[in-house]
Amino acid sequence: MILLTLACGASAARREAAIAARVATLVPDARIALILEGPAPSTDVLAGLAAADGRLMLNRIASGCPCCTGNLTLRVTLDRMLRRRPTQLFLSIASDAHMAQLRRFLRAPPYDGHLVLTEDLLPADILQNP
Repeated sequence: MILLTLACGASAARREAAIAARVATLVPDARIALILEGPAPSTDVLAGLAAADGRLMLNRIASGCPCCTGNLTLRVTLDRMLRRRPTQLFLSIASDAHMAQLRRFLRAPPYDGHLVLTEDLLPADILQNP
């Protein structure tokens, strides 16, 4: 099973800094997939990490609520990432407005057989990691 952590918050830079801090605590042989909503912030910490660290797989998806946009982009991106068999997956989204729907989507077939949702990186956590 692949561990999935959701990160949400309006600031892409803060979401990605929080993810980078969490990635630094993972075991060295972990294969880490990153699905990040929206364009890269001006300080694209995760792209730099991905370029320097072969265990990081990075993919950006267009901005917009995954459940309101029909989640096709998320589904295709997620399926591609799952084929690469990461041990940890981070999904970064800007708004927490529909987190319950997103969690239901991720816990439903076919993803229920592949993913285990972990504790979210909440806005309060993100504010502590500017």
